[in-house]
Amino acid sequence: MLNKYARAFFTRVLTPFAALLLRLGISPDAVTLVGTGGVVAGALVFFPLGEFFWGTVVITLFVFSDLVDGNMARQAGRSSRWGAFLDSTLDRVADAAIFGGLALWYAGRGEDLLLCAIAIFCLASGQVVSYTKARGESIGLPVNVNGLVERAERLVITLVAAGLAGLHAFGVPGIDILLPIALWIVALGSAVTLGQRMVTVRREAAEADAASAPGGGAAEGGAA
Repeated sequence: MLNKYARAFFTRVLTPFAALLLRLGISPDAVTLVGTGGVVAGALVFFPLGEFFWGTVVITLFVFSDLVDGNMARQAGRSSRWGAFLDSTLDRVADAAIFGGLALWYAGRGEDLLLCAIAIFCLASGQVVSYTKARGESIGLPVNVNGLVERAERLVITLVAAGLAGLHAFGVPGIDILLPIALWIVALGSAVTLGQRMVTVRREAAEADAASAPGGGAAEGGAA
């Protein structure tokens, strides 16, 4: 849901910036690579140190590259299969870095192995949620389902909570509890989303198999 509406809004806002980058001779692939590098650095440098506020600031600045590179490709008329593949692949790298950075904090100075495990589950389940859709589409299924917690929701919930939790270092009391709450929400939401996608793929696969079975189409036509 967030992906649908927020992406449309920020695409309009960032269109002039994307046009400027094109005029400067910067390619969409370069923006994708730099953006991912910034997210990974922000997550793996700041989060393991407990610097959630500044880590979130850095990550947020670079995460918008995910919208800028596609906008640039459309404006330049250079949309390609390679660009789409690169963007999707590096999205998974960025997501892994964010939850990996949080897991490193809780495994180390955060001293909470349960939350470390929850962060790792968020990392793994997010990858599998994305894989289920990609795999379903690769075998010819539409995977027509809007999951409860998709990538946009995972990032917004986690980064907003991490940024606010980081205000604890500036003297705001009790606000650090928001990050553990967010991780639990993302973990449970991802599990539900995975279930939704698996049920949808199972139903669509059964319908496709029935339609392609010998005599399946004829039987349906006769019944009609």
